[in-house]
Amino acid sequence: MALVTSREMLASARAGRYAVGAFNAENMEMAQAIVAAAEEMDAPVIIQTTPGTVRYASLELYHANVAAAARTARVPVALHLDHGDSSALAAMALRAGYTSVMIDGSKLPLEENIRLTRSVVEMCRPCGVHVEGELGKVGGKEDDMESDGCGYTDPEEAVRFVRETEVDSIAVGVGAAHGVYTAAPVLNVPLIARLRVLLEIPLVLHGASGLTDGAVRDCIQNGIAKVNFATELRITYTQAIQRYLKQNSGVTDPKKYGAAGRDAVRELVRARMQVCGCAGKAGRV
Repeated sequence: MALVTSREMLASARAGRYAVGAFNAENMEMAQAIVAAAEEMDAPVIIQTTPGTVRYASLELYHANVAAAARTARVPVALHLDHGDSSALAAMALRAGYTSVMIDGSKLPLEENIRLTRSVVEMCRPCGVHVEGELGKVGGKEDDMESDGCGYTDPEEAVRFVRETEVDSIAVGVGAAHGVYTAAPVLNVPLIARLRVLLEIPLVLHGASGLTDGAVRDCIQNGIAKVNFATELRITYTQAIQRYLKQNSGVTDPKKYGAAGRDAVRELVRARMQVCGCAGKAGRV
């Protein structure tokens, strides 16, 4: 089927107390792996690219890869711009055919974050494209994105942010971080539960790579409807290729070791979909 918006899949997840897995793809093999896993699990899925990823190639190239994989898929697939860092990039993603866009103004003062997010919502809404905003900082480093703090989302500010931006979903700061954890994070799960009561839109958890399955499930049970996975996919893909080349040192065909990386990512995505509870939920979208 054609690429779909993430609006319906996240609304269903919020109502059903499960989460849709959102997985960052760096190349064709990772996109293939994510879609294949979604088909095996009969799960809706979101494939994401960051500003750093699309600077490496282009929005059009990643859209073409994901759209081709989605066209023959039996499950709903959305293509999402993760951590869009400007309204200009959001507009480019919209023109390229992305069906979901994040605008990350979390480093800005609240008033500026609201203005930026509202401008992207006004641009995307006539096209039916879902917009995710962020309030509260998700710390750590991913690609060329870096934050020096794990600022919790303020509930009162969140109510104002959602009301004034009319954003479709919101990434919240609850103690998670991007990249590889050097120590076990302390997640503010009660804050998630409070935000779910106060806000009528889906909540998004960033920085899930490295969290225990139990921690992710706890966040979902308390209100998270979308969970982002990025760093661990990169690690899994790279390590699988390294193992393959170590065992097959004479191989020079990229398809051989690319397939090894693809298979490893597919297995990881399957496992994460089980944790998110979205397996068997494709028909709800």
